[in-house]
Amino acid sequence: MKPELLATFVGLAMAGMFTMPPALAQASAQPAAPVPAPAASDTPYPGVLQLEVDATDLQHRVLRVRQALPAREGRLALRYPRWLPGTHAPSGDVNLLGGLKIQDAQGRLLPWTRDPADAFAFLVDVPAGGTTLNIEFVHLTPLSERTGRPSMTPAMLGVQWETVLLYPAGHYSRRIAVQPRLRLPPGWQQASALRTPDGRLPQADEHGWVRYAEVNLETLVDAPVFAGRHMKRIELEAAGRDRPVALNIMADEAEQLEASDTQLQAHRQLVQQADRLFGARHFDHYDFLLALSESFGGIGLEHHQSSENAVKTSYFKDWAKAIVDRELLPHEYVHSWNGKFRRPADLWTPTYDAPMQDSLLWVYEGQTQYWGRMLAVRSGLVTAEQERDALAQVAAAFEHRSGRAWRSLQDTTNEPILSEHRAKDWPNWQRTYDYYDEGALVWLDADTLIRERSQGKRSLDDFAKRFFGVAPGRVEPLTYTFEDVVRALNEVQPHDWAGFLRARLDARQAAGAPLDGLARGGWKLAYDEKPSDFFKANEAERKVTNLLYSIGLILREDGTLADVAWDGPAFRAGLAPGMKLVGVNLRAYKPEVLQQAITAARAAGSAPIELLLQEGDRYRIARLDYHGGLRYPKLERLANVPDRLGAILAPR
Repeated sequence: MKPELLATFVGLAMAGMFTMPPALAQASAQPAAPVPAPAASDTPYPGVLQLEVDATDLQHRVLRVRQALPAREGRLALRYPRWLPGTHAPSGDVNLLGGLKIQDAQGRLLPWTRDPADAFAFLVDVPAGGTTLNIEFVHLTPLSERTGRPSMTPAMLGVQWETVLLYPAGHYSRRIAVQPRLRLPPGWQQASALRTPDGRLPQADEHGWVRYAEVNLETLVDAPVFAGRHMKRIELEAAGRDRPVALNIMADEAEQLEASDTQLQAHRQLVQQADRLFGARHFDHYDFLLALSESFGGIGLEHHQSSENAVKTSYFKDWAKAIVDRELLPHEYVHSWNGKFRRPADLWTPTYDAPMQDSLLWVYEGQTQYWGRMLAVRSGLVTAEQERDALAQVAAAFEHRSGRAWRSLQDTTNEPILSEHRAKDWPNWQRTYDYYDEGALVWLDADTLIRERSQGKRSLDDFAKRFFGVAPGRVEPLTYTFEDVVRALNEVQPHDWAGFLRARLDARQAAGAPLDGLARGGWKLAYDEKPSDFFKANEAERKVTNLLYSIGLILREDGTLADVAWDGPAFRAGLAPGMKLVGVNLRAYKPEVLQQAITAARAAGSAPIELLLQEGDRYRIARLDYHGGLRYPKLERLANVPDRLGAILAPR
């Protein structure tokens, strides 16, 4: 509502000429002057938060929330979660909360106001003697990618509990008890790490309600639900296995759930290979939540006893083409050990309003990226050749990452907080979430160095077992610092690991990606005129044409420039992201036309490539003086160097 219209309503109401709508009347009846919410303490909240979420409104795609919360007399701050585990940032979106109404046990409406110092906190005065607060609101799930990640479709939904609750301030999250239940559309099934009070898999009753065991708030937020019309649960281990692991799949259509024995065996081997790597499990049970959909938003998000994963419906159907997707589940599974059990000390927070610090994401995400890739190959989800092609693309990306000249790898760990997952116009120059893949290259460097120094007797596998496999059976997080990482590395192989890591984390240099580990592993980065199958699959997945390693361009399907390498050939010709390429040497643009022109320009004495570009309603011609031909990354074997990379990729 426009401010001037609201002012008119208020003025008419004061004159007795107009009855204000209840929602406006509630908003105008403000409590006393706001006071800061209390600091959180490690004490139990007195009472259990009853939480009901109705997910049956598929037409409007909203979740209707009811809460009942015992509260004592006085000022109470109800918080909406803001700093969220797994995103490492203040990524909670309170804008998706609507229709908030708070009543006492007698049904009387209680006025609320937002904390002026914290828009995620709602302040309410609890009447004398205390009462049960009955809270209602709706969570407006995004209807398109324009407003967020779609999480509710006619066939499936994902419920992240932090989006559908307000919690009382003043207590650690683990000290707030919650009794959750969820109502599903008729005939739908659900999957989650949550269980019934007696430890069984929850099932919907005749009214669609699924009742879960009482848990603390921290456990609840760490246990999202996938639910859908078409679902299948596959146990990845024999019945009776202690701390079992299951794959829960939901899809747009029932036939998309079908997977071959070979495909499922690779997922079973993923679980086996992770056991052999880490040597212990730190969960009571683990549930992969996997959505196959063209309309449910893509996601890969770790939790301690589950993970949220969403890919396209081709995951099983076009197995040979879905190479990138097949590294998703291994990555998120590794996070159960690295990130959820062993957690950086500055990433652990007692509440969802406490700011996080991301200084160790090169371990949390970088080493997880490394182990996720290695386990994908060791399990058979990805072949060794495919992984070498993937590593070639990673190596080439950082060899051409111009932003390394001014911004260190360590500084990129601030990226979740700095950008909050917003797109960038110049990602090659600005840098982005580089602690994932460049971090993985650092850990490959460490792994091959340990193998070289120990004559193959020890490896980073030994670090993984020593660091992540401690305290078998423990589920409670165990935090670590930089010094803890260095100490564990030295216990495996004595070396100046602090200096080794800091040199790679703090360097600012454009030339030379961190490829020592690749070379010590027996391989080197090279370029070819033809792309690998992995490269082509990656282009198809992203719907782009990637010419970054030749003319310095990535183009979308319609010819729009998605990325331009800073100070590369296209940049020097005056090209910038957002422009649209419509013609090449007087021919209409098509990827193959541009590729042919790049190849033809290799000839001696050839003229610059002429590009016709559109910027809004204007056109201009740019001349690209490049004669190096097409260049696609690949790995070549180094003579006289042991194939340590092959040993790393080999199944255990």
